Amino acid sequence: MMAALRQGPLPPAALVAILGTTQVIGYGTLYYAFAILAEDIAASFAWPVSWIYGAFSVALLVGGFAAPPVGRALDRHGAPAVMTVGSAAAALALAATAFAPSPLLFAAGLILVEVAATLILYDAAFTALVQACGTGARSRITHLTLIAGFASTLFWPLTSFLHTEADWRTVLLIFAGLNLFVALPLHALMAVAGRRSAIEQPTASAAPALPRDPPMPPAIAKRVFLLVTVGFALSGFLLSALLAQMVPALTALGLGTSALVVSTLFGPAQVLVRFVNMVFGVRRHPLAVTLFGMSMLPAAVLILAASAPAVAGAAVFAILLGFGSGLKSIVQGTLPLALFGGASYGARLGRMALVRQFLAAAAPFLFAWHLEVQGPTPALLTLALVGLLGVAAFLEIARIRRALHAAPAALTAEPHA
Repeated sequence: MMAALRQGPLPPAALVAILGTTQVIGYGTLYYAFAILAEDIAASFAWPVSWIYGAFSVALLVGGFAAPPVGRALDRHGAPAVMTVGSAAAALALAATAFAPSPLLFAAGLILVEVAATLILYDAAFTALVQACGTGARSRITHLTLIAGFASTLFWPLTSFLHTEADWRTVLLIFAGLNLFVALPLHALMAVAGRRSAIEQPTASAAPALPRDPPMPPAIAKRVFLLVTVGFALSGFLLSALLAQMVPALTALGLGTSALVVSTLFGPAQVLVRFVNMVFGVRRHPLAVTLFGMSMLPAAVLILAASAPAVAGAAVFAILLGFGSGLKSIVQGTLPLALFGGASYGARLGRMALVRQFLAAAAPFLFAWHLEVQGPTPALLTLALVGLLGVAAFLEIARIRRALHAAPAALTAEPHA
């Protein structure tokens, strides 16, 4: 069987199914489960819950610093090989946290968990698709995020159920087993089944390659990359702040018991918008999808600030926030591919992730402080401003693209001495 697998790569549909499975396991065990287990973890160590969340924020930040070298490794060694190592590392890190005898060692284990996460989550999976399918990966990335969007839907109730039957340490050991005995073999199968495809050379069975932008002059490409990085980082700051504090913020705005009900609209909205984008948006340039999705984020916040404590306004907020979040997961992979192509794709995503993770790690604390000091409405208006600055970065990219298409000769000509 192994000899047959070495004869060619997996079909793209099989690749998406495998990555979808491992992304659900990865996000479910390394990210979403934490919210369910945090209170019990804190109690077992006699730490305040806020300290446990602080350790999680530090772990996310360290994971961000690991992202650039991981991105370079994805390009150098191929994503499937790196993801195979990542699954083993995730299993070992989860086991280390499960056996941690003290809160400081638990925090150290948590850092290892988030470093391992950079080896196997979206950026690595997107790179695997680009290496296998070239620019045809854009549609495959959409399909992948549609599957992976069910990670929270599956793992929040699964973690809660397991936690009713076992303590948090046993739950983490079970999750270590999922990474070791399910995700690792699937990633290894990817590595064995297909030789790494040449960048920009999709396989015959891949989805048709969608048009991408012509190469930009280096100075302009550097500026555009900076704008893409800043745009996603600012939008991610808004999302990270709200997702960590959504129910408390809605409660502080006067929604009372309706806050939890309204917040449940967020997840279905993410899945719905990904499905709509899969059907209708795949032929549109990712920048158009990005502008639409990232505009939904500040719009949602402004609607909430203006309508609170009306439940209808809060419901619209949760739905629009879900739309923006659902599309953001897709365009973080497809927009860099469309603008810059597949060369050094993993390294590029790694550099973007460093900035994004830094702001995402700081956002919950800063938003909580703003809520406490100035109240919910000023805090929301500040978040909306941050989101609008992110949209402005993407609008500037759109302006640069129009200028390049309108007068490429003038913009690319070498300056005279």
